[in-house]
Amino acid sequence: MNATNRRRFLQKVGAFSATAFFASITQPAWSRNLQKALRDAEGISPADLASEEDFWYYIQQSFTVSPSLINLNNGGVSPAPKTVQDAMKRYYDYSNEAPSYYMWRILDQGREPLRKNLAKMAGCDAEEIAINRNSSEGLETVIFGLQLNSGDEIVAAKQDYPNMINAYKQREMREGIKMVWINLELPSEDENYMVNQYVNAFTSKTKVVHITHIINWNGQILPVKKIANEAHKRGIEVIVDGAHSFGHFDFKVPDLDADYFAASLHKWLFAPIGSGMLYVRKNKIKNIYPLFATSDNPLKDDIRKFESLGTRPFFIEQAIGKAIEFHEMIGSERKEKRLHYLKNYWFDKVKDIPKVKLNTSFHSKWGCAIGNIAIEGRKPGELDSFLLDKYRIHTVGIEWENIKGVRVTPNVYTTLNNLDVLVEGITAFAKS
Repeated sequence: MNATNRRRFLQKVGAFSATAFFASITQPAWSRNLQKALRDAEGISPADLASEEDFWYYIQQSFTVSPSLINLNNGGVSPAPKTVQDAMKRYYDYSNEAPSYYMWRILDQGREPLRKNLAKMAGCDAEEIAINRNSSEGLETVIFGLQLNSGDEIVAAKQDYPNMINAYKQREMREGIKMVWINLELPSEDENYMVNQYVNAFTSKTKVVHITHIINWNGQILPVKKIANEAHKRGIEVIVDGAHSFGHFDFKVPDLDADYFAASLHKWLFAPIGSGMLYVRKNKIKNIYPLFATSDNPLKDDIRKFESLGTRPFFIEQAIGKAIEFHEMIGSERKEKRLHYLKNYWFDKVKDIPKVKLNTSFHSKWGCAIGNIAIEGRKPGELDSFLLDKYRIHTVGIEWENIKGVRVTPNVYTTLNNLDVLVEGITAFAKS
């Protein structure tokens, strides 16, 4: 942010009228300050706002993160902001007044409005969205629901998520489908290389291609749409794992040209733990068997057949709505720019340290918040343990196929001071 914009922002933040005070006196201070900061940020570009710590301070106050631990493993599960936590607790208390009445006759009636709000965010028809518990459940609903025969081929990458890999292997073991595995050399900014890895694996027997939108191990963004276009030219169906992309950076699900897409909403949307979303292209719904039996016609053309989970935590599901509100309040582009800025902030400070290897791209087209770092001659687990023991920084060591390093995942509540401590820790470890 340039000096003029910064002064203007700080001047706005510093002014708080008596009228505004009395109008909002019942609000917590953090909420009043956040609303004012958002108003004052209007007209400032997302790129400029990404580095404005005075603005992001007010976003950070929306979270209840521990002051005794620097959490840089938001890629696993992200904490939810206060408004989402409060909603979930309120709905839980409400449910316990008379569970079968309040859950099924009251809270369950909120699913259709929630479906519409998720569809609006995803940019698709509400009749293409199912609400479930996580991306693994959504993706395995499709993987096990596809009508495949012995000898049919599925193309996937060794860098995909283990739950998906094991689901395909189970179908291979039980039904004789054939898995064709590609091995991606990452990080990469070579779009043709990544697309061709998939296309070269396609044969006349290929029925499905599985694409991970953003590789969880190192944050690599794949050119999903180009791979999907090539697949569809050959009559191949496309499954996209969006566990780490939805709510992380700005896109609409139909723009990916996927037939099936699933996301964990407790990652980058900041929804309660145990909430997810499944997208199925409208004309594909009738061809997929649900994971849990729903009626005498499992091949009916209704997205709701994928929601037959039995008794479920309605208080978690309904609090998703507050997470959508929080995401929209920040703004998708603002959030993306900030997350990318945070990754590049610490990347830039460690890139020239001897023995350091960065396993994620600096470029916003190929990476966003997730960064992976390796130290030559040292195991990932050693750096992970060192950061936790010496600096109280929580990361995760990765050793999966050809990706080896420590995954560092900041979030919108992460401060530059937090990242400076990370840089200090990495520097000390690399010199030890």
